[in-house]
Amino acid sequence: MTHVDDRAGLAAGIKEWMTRCRSGRQRIIGETGLRPAFAALARWQATRLAWTHRKLAASPRYAPATAFFLTDLYGDRDYGPRDEGLERIYPVIVRIMPRGAMESVLLALQLHALTQSLDIALIGQLPGPVREINAENYAEAYRLSDNAPKRRLQIEMVARIGRQLDQVVHRNFIYRMVKLAHGPAHMAGLGDLHDFIERGFTAFRHMDGADAFIENVVSAETKVMESILAGAPPALWAHPKGI
Repeated sequence: MTHVDDRAGLAAGIKEWMTRCRSGRQRIIGETGLRPAFAALARWQATRLAWTHRKLAASPRYAPATAFFLTDLYGDRDYGPRDEGLERIYPVIVRIMPRGAMESVLLALQLHALTQSLDIALIGQLPGPVREINAENYAEAYRLSDNAPKRRLQIEMVARIGRQLDQVVHRNFIYRMVKLAHGPAHMAGLGDLHDFIERGFTAFRHMDGADAFIENVVSAETKVMESILAGAPPALWAHPKGI
């Protein structure tokens, strides 16, 4: 993923990656939501993620951030309304958004596009029409996709987004502005986008320091990735029922 420093470059990058995300969305989303194969994949991965990070989810300190990670950064639903809301406010982003916030938006778009491409590649390696995804056929398709560097990059980008968000949420002025924008955003039809931002702010602010949370997520996801690539039995990295 490219890194840009100047404001004009950030604006151009955001526009480019919004276009890439829209292109990926068109392959993943049908007229009534996620296409069946991608819906099955999203459900399976959401279940696996919930199992892997169950201890964080049980922690009063980390539960809100875990829920945000499992449902807002990757979950089994259509993120189209949120993404379309971001496209609608692009002129506002490039005109008044602070540079640091623009960097966060760009990174989030890059991660989203990367995740879309990984899902598309994995679905392409599953044999025949996808009716059910389990640990065995998931792991086989994962390895056949042959994109381990991108898998590692995905984990690195999750960590970077977490660290950036942890820095921003403790700036009281920005936090108050997010809270005050709740009503106007919903009235303007940008409720999905605003709720995503507000949930992230609330969850990370609640933790009062995200270093340990991020380290746990990165460590656990790296172990899962390495186990799958090494052909380890699903019992070592998946839900015990294999779902």
